[in-house]
Amino acid sequence: MKIKISCEDKYETQKLASLIFIKDSNETFVTKILNIVENEVVIELKDKSAHSVLLKDNVQVEKFADFIQSVVEKEQKIVSTKIFDTEVEIEKE
Repeated sequence: MKIKISCEDKYETQKLASLIFIKDSNETFVTKILNIVENEVVIELKDKSAHSVLLKDNVQVEKFADFIQSVVEKEQKIVSTKIFDTEVEIEKE
């Protein structure tokens, strides 16, 4: 299953892609969504650090939260991320 998430700008796009999945080790780092405030998502990583990512709007936040929930619950895992300007394509299995 794939989804495209629109971020506020290219920097936020790169940050989101790098925070949630590391291609070299095929590892998913996001473990929890800590908070959502308007178009901002705060995620917790495996190392217990918290990071904020600004998405384009509230719709993108809802899409991301719904999509990532099964990953957080360890029912599925992320297999790839691709960056397209201000969008991140996330694929999970």
